[in-house]
Amino acid sequence: MVGQGRVARANGATPGNGWPPRVVMRRAGGLRTLEAALIRSGLGPVAGVDEAGRGPCAGPLVVAACLLAPKAYDRLAGLDDSKKLTEPVREQLYPIITRLALAWKVVVIPAWEIDSIGIHVANIEGMRRAVAGLGQTPGYVLTDGFRVPGIPVPSLPVIGGDAAAACIAAASILAKVTRDRMMVELDERFPGYGFAAHKGYNTPEHTAALERLGPSSEHRRSWRNVRLAAGLRPVAAAEYADAELADEVLLEGVEPDSRVATDAAHAR
Repeated sequence: MVGQGRVARANGATPGNGWPPRVVMRRAGGLRTLEAALIRSGLGPVAGVDEAGRGPCAGPLVVAACLLAPKAYDRLAGLDDSKKLTEPVREQLYPIITRLALAWKVVVIPAWEIDSIGIHVANIEGMRRAVAGLGQTPGYVLTDGFRVPGIPVPSLPVIGGDAAAACIAAASILAKVTRDRMMVELDERFPGYGFAAHKGYNTPEHTAALERLGPSSEHRRSWRNVRLAAGLRPVAAAEYADAELADEVLLEGVEPDSRVATDAAHAR
């Protein structure tokens, strides 16, 4: 107890007055609860990070980071997980987010780079780049789904974060809208695949087009269905997972986890 008292006094507190401080999760309304608790604890401003395009077999991976201003929340009452919003609503929210955000950054990782380093490593690296590209340093970062080593400020992974934290939801909209627009442009460059409709996901229409036309330069060669369409040897799940694991070990600070096996399933 004596040692604890000395630590408390060294930090400007006296024993028994609530040191170390406890974060009280008060109901802030909507998606603001988590950010509000962090800001009250002196850890703001809070940035959210999310991605779009992890699962498709064609097109880029797009990662966004967004640092929302406190006053922005009232103007973004309709904010939600981008997958729960219609395309017109996402398009309406996009300019509001970019106008009201303290800072935001979108990073695009093309298909060839995904094939080179693996989807999980690409996702980690994209989140690092997005946070590093913010014009203002956040006090705390919330990432959607899994931990991102290498971020130079405190961070926390939030499962289902785009439906639980406003800053992650805002980042998800920035990433989703950016990627959808890119896929519409790719549809014009590569007619016949239907990129504007399915956005590169493995729909029956996309599968039929892939078998009929073969892969384009925007298809991910590390995905099993693309390799089959190109007449290449399929990458075995174990081999793909081993390659992902090796890539993660080479990336300083990235620790392998169970998601490597999950990502290998995307190649099937």
